[in-house]
Amino acid sequence: MPTIFTKIVNGEIPCYKIAEDDDFFAFLDINPNAKGHTLCIPKKEVDKITEMNNETYLGLMAFSHKIAKALEKAVDCKRVGMTVIGLEVPHVHVHLIPLGDMKDATFQNKVSLQKEEFEEIAAAIRATIE
Repeated sequence: MPTIFTKIVNGEIPCYKIAEDDDFFAFLDINPNAKGHTLCIPKKEVDKITEMNNETYLGLMAFSHKIAKALEKAVDCKRVGMTVIGLEVPHVHVHLIPLGDMKDATFQNKVSLQKEEFEEIAAAIRATIE
């Protein structure tokens, strides 16, 4: 059964898309730790990061790096944190989280955004991708 992320990639579930290429996809987390919290995933469904082959792993990291650089330009933050946890969805995903302080990285404090805010931040990030 496809994961929710595979359904997003396939266009079955809407998202606030940031970027995609042949192998990877980035979109805003709808339950963000901070404004601009982005998820980067391989399009091919893989449960654990340790199950990825080296080519896919390195490709995901390079894709995530490109998105993180754009995110850092688009969102006021001290830095962009990166984490791979993957317990909530069995599909590898890199969290890119704009950090103002450590509480933004705890997954305890969430921010609420309106649809318009998600759309605005997604557009701002897309505009800064090199």
